[in-house]
Amino acid sequence: MNLMRWEPFRETDEFFRNLSAPMFGKWPQLLGDTGTMKVEWAPVVDIKETEKEFVVNAELPGVKREDVKVSLEDGVLMIEGERRQELDVKGEKTHRVERFYGKFCRSFTLPEYADANAIHAESKDGVLSVYVPKLKIEKREPRQITIQ
Repeated sequence: MNLMRWEPFRETDEFFRNLSAPMFGKWPQLLGDTGTMKVEWAPVVDIKETEKEFVVNAELPGVKREDVKVSLEDGVLMIEGERRQELDVKGEKTHRVERFYGKFCRSFTLPEYADANAIHAESKDGVLSVYVPKLKIEKREPRQITIQ
């Protein structure tokens, strides 16, 4: 059994922080004195679990493999990188930009039974898949303990 510190408002904070993304998109934030708009974004992620592993799938269309870094430190899996905006081409005029650009970072705390030495990742069709195998843990049958 793993003991975890309970933080009563962590889930609530995450809920409200992520509420705007799926329903309304990320809200632009004004930066400093320049008055320019910069949108902070993060790729959407699905996390699945099988008997043998966890699979983290991140949508990264338009992000080159060399612009993404996957790392593990102190039990935290981090996916970070940058989607670069296409430069204006002479003779073309941009009428609308709806895609998000810039740096991103997502982090996920792995359980103690994740095999940190066997994690691997692959990228295909704009989806980064990170495979986190599970360590084999002996399953113990529950037993009754006699009180003396």
